[in-house]
Amino acid sequence: MSLIVAARFQTFDQATVAAQKLFAEGFTEDDVHTFYINSAGEHARFPLGGDRIADPDAKGAHLGAVAGASALGLLFALLGGLIAARLAAPILIVIAAAGVGAYLGALAGALWIVGRDKRRKQASPRAQEMHPAVRAAGVMLALHVPVGKEALARQVLRESGGRDIERARGRWLNGKWEDFDPLKPPKHVEAPTSVA
Repeated sequence: MSLIVAARFQTFDQATVAAQKLFAEGFTEDDVHTFYINSAGEHARFPLGGDRIADPDAKGAHLGAVAGASALGLLFALLGGLIAARLAAPILIVIAAAGVGAYLGALAGALWIVGRDKRRKQASPRAQEMHPAVRAAGVMLALHVPVGKEALARQVLRESGGRDIERARGRWLNGKWEDFDPLKPPKHVEAPTSVA
């Protein structure tokens, strides 16, 4: 496994300037790999797109939708039945009221469950496990760093405008970071900057 230092840049031009400065410091073209990282959720890991099978915050929403649809559907059907009986209206009113109630109940039930879980997990340390840090979208310059040159590499990247400087161990082959995973949480060596 090779030592890799990487930083995010706003544009490819900024990354190119940083690469030129690294070359001036003795790094070679085989040591630099520049590529673009998509926004979280846009890495197309699945046939229908996305990075995960399901959003962790949506856990249990289907149960809330079923419960809400059942409860409000029944309530609206009863109300529709009372109105139909009072006005001697057709059974269609009962069916329409039940359908509207089921629709509103499914929406309200799903949102209630999702919101409740999110509020409960807000302060939980387990929330960090479910939502690990992600890399911000942008141009990534990854640098294969020989032993003893890590501090110099970080300094050049920082002075060149690199953000979110991170350190990793990975497989470097033919001038590329072969086993880079955009979903793996980065190990920042400096405080990460805000998404820009």
